[in-house]
Amino acid sequence: MQQQYKGSRAKARWVRLAAAVALAMSLPAAAQSGAVGVPAPGQSPRIDAIRKSGELRVGVLQNAPWLIQDLSGKNGEAWSGPAWLLAKEYARQLGVKLTAVPVSHETKVPVLAANQVDMTISPLAETAERLKVVDFVLYSATSVCMFGRAGNDKLARIKTVDDLNQPDITIAYFTGGAEEAWVKERFPRARLRAVANSGATAPIEEIMAKRADAAPINRVPWVGLNHKVRGLVVFPAEANCQQSTEKASPVGLAIDRNQPGYLTWLRQVAATMKPALDADEMRIIEQTQ
Repeated sequence: MQQQYKGSRAKARWVRLAAAVALAMSLPAAAQSGAVGVPAPGQSPRIDAIRKSGELRVGVLQNAPWLIQDLSGKNGEAWSGPAWLLAKEYARQLGVKLTAVPVSHETKVPVLAANQVDMTISPLAETAERLKVVDFVLYSATSVCMFGRAGNDKLARIKTVDDLNQPDITIAYFTGGAEEAWVKERFPRARLRAVANSGATAPIEEIMAKRADAAPINRVPWVGLNHKVRGLVVFPAEANCQQSTEKASPVGLAIDRNQPGYLTWLRQVAATMKPALDADEMRIIEQTQ
């Protein structure tokens, strides 16, 4: 019976993956039929320059699940993911080739002002500091969910993340982790348990050992953890945690500031591509877990 259950879960996972792949492949064509008009010559100096050069230069640095580098050569392209899918659509509409320019964590923003690329597609989280020097085309977001054991009686009455903010709920978090400050602010009434980072994506040991009732985890690694560890529950549960808005940070590509015509067109194209980008993101999340 257990083997049949595992088989059903695996089959359902691959059905979701197949549907996501089909959607990612079909929707760009649909988006193309209603493609946003490219600004006419003279309306955007950047677009005019791109067309004249015959290439769209994009800064690339792997950041899953939005941009993945494939060094095997098996798929015919060195890059994949929603960031690359969107860049390909920009190049297609402009009628130019797409050129990947490697960048580092230190250079992925400065290369824009230096005019070494036309955009950085290595996914960037939108922050107040970055908004001072670049403009964003947002198409995704990072966020956090809270998870625990499905057999925990305390969690049986929990319906929302807000419900975890109670004195009898113990929440574990990694000391010095990205979620530490957020946990302290989000759950002031709960009992907080700080633990050393074990190298895991979340304090799963604290949950399974029953030393804590809940713990935070980024929405992307949650998918893999849920596949590997049976008997977990997540809040919010919508779309298997993928629609969480907790500790949300918008993610997208960036261009140098003060390019209104270019920026408006990029954002309009991204909006038409959003369903395909979402599907491709989920495809990669499922494949890499």
